[in-house]
Amino acid sequence: MALVSMRQLLDEAAKGGYGVGAFNVNNMEQIQAIMEAARETRSPVIIQASRGARSYTNDRFLWHLMLAAVELYPEVPVALHLDHGNSPATCISAIDLGFTSVMMDGSLEEDGKTPASFEYNLAVTKEVVAYAHARGVTVEGELGTLGGIEDGHGSGEVHLTDPGQAVEFVAETGIDALAVAIGTSHGAYKFASEPTGDVLKMDLIEEIHRRLPETHLVMHGSSSVPRELVDEVNRYGGALKPAWGVPVKEIQLGIRHGVRKINVDTDSRLAITGAIRKVFIESPEKFDPRDYLKPARA
Repeated sequence: MALVSMRQLLDEAAKGGYGVGAFNVNNMEQIQAIMEAARETRSPVIIQASRGARSYTNDRFLWHLMLAAVELYPEVPVALHLDHGNSPATCISAIDLGFTSVMMDGSLEEDGKTPASFEYNLAVTKEVVAYAHARGVTVEGELGTLGGIEDGHGSGEVHLTDPGQAVEFVAETGIDALAVAIGTSHGAYKFASEPTGDVLKMDLIEEIHRRLPETHLVMHGSSSVPRELVDEVNRYGGALKPAWGVPVKEIQLGIRHGVRKINVDTDSRLAITGAIRKVFIESPEKFDPRDYLKPARA
């Protein structure tokens, strides 16, 4: 199966009442692990790359790794998505390369740090939608900003999505999916304690879905940061502080209220890091990269 548009995956998810995992990648092993898990669970999947990942991997390497993925896993429906595009030019470069979906994050200015005006967000997102839809490519937009900074992207401030603005934004831009800001953050340290409704505003998702029942919603920063993964890293020499992610029950609640794309990055990083650290500590004589990358991929 060739790469498919993300809109196709999200439309099917809406019909079936489920959400699709969107996993960030930087190298071959991550792509292999995600595709193997998708096969095992018989699930569609969204593989996404940030600007940082595209720079680290190089676009041509990334593109050919994805061609190999769809060739080797022909039964897995998979979309290739640009995460947090900072400008129309960035999104257009991904579309021209062959990405089947892009995110135009106009909630921040082109520097990826400064919160942007609503009018700026509308303008740049509409520009990307026009270019993308003419080529059959899906567009995700964002309204509001997440906390945390990842790959140099983010204001570090939380600005919650306004439901009224969300209605106007979707109508004006014609986006296929809307990322909403509900209090989540990028990175491992999302919450200082188990999140409650005071900091994780699931009621916002419910209200936005009530107003936009046909719009696919996206939860960013949705790693659950399992305690066992943090403990595994620390057991083998890490120094991660206690952290709480988004509880699985809250993700499930979001899915019941229109969330169709769930972004995960931190959990993958934790699993990989713990597996590699374990080999380094338990088998310090090992020096073949395959000895630690194979368990990291498992």
